[in-house]
Amino acid sequence: MFEGYSPETVDFLWGIRLNNNREWFMAHKSEYVKYLYEPTKALGQEIFSLVADRPGTLVKVSRIYRDARMHHPVPYKESLWICLRQDVEWWAENPCLYFEINPDGIHYGFFFWRIKPQIMEEIRRDMEANPDKFLKMIRKIEKNTGLKVTADELYKRPKSTDNKKLTPYFAWKGQIGCVLQQEFSPDTFGPELADRVTALFRELLPLYDYFCKFTG
Repeated sequence: MFEGYSPETVDFLWGIRLNNNREWFMAHKSEYVKYLYEPTKALGQEIFSLVADRPGTLVKVSRIYRDARMHHPVPYKESLWICLRQDVEWWAENPCLYFEINPDGIHYGFFFWRIKPQIMEEIRRDMEANPDKFLKMIRKIEKNTGLKVTADELYKRPKSTDNKKLTPYFAWKGQIGCVLQQEFSPDTFGPELADRVTALFRELLPLYDYFCKFTG
């Protein structure tokens, strides 16, 4: 059961940011497990119930170890995240609901990072074929969450559409998200955090399901 994070969680996260080396990490590994990994794992297990009835959906907790093959200058990540997604080879090409904690706070919501061009083309065709349905979904999510559904990666020359209401969405290329960012506060440290994350994810499920239909 998720009982919340603690000030010690934040202490560890700042510690790894300021001392990103094996000697420091090994001396504080028990703190990593107790204050960061175990609470994050428990949070993932609680929010997974939201999508447990969807075949092929799983929950993943990230590793804190960086991939040495990528030649990173530091051996550890300074964050930990949970990802609810389809059981696929590479998560980045598929939509997900995620939660991440780092030294600066927490952020969670929906994200679709590396979208294949052919998938984006299918999405645009669906928008154009069902504009009212798509726009209604976006407006409802934005109204209920108070967040914007946006894309950080846009085409320099937006794809054209005869429907002016769809024009902003036809500029989408990748990194589509609807994310809540929060600094640390007393609310971060209680078990109620799981309820808030689950509540936001529930509002974002239509967005997640919409994009999942294009990725299988």
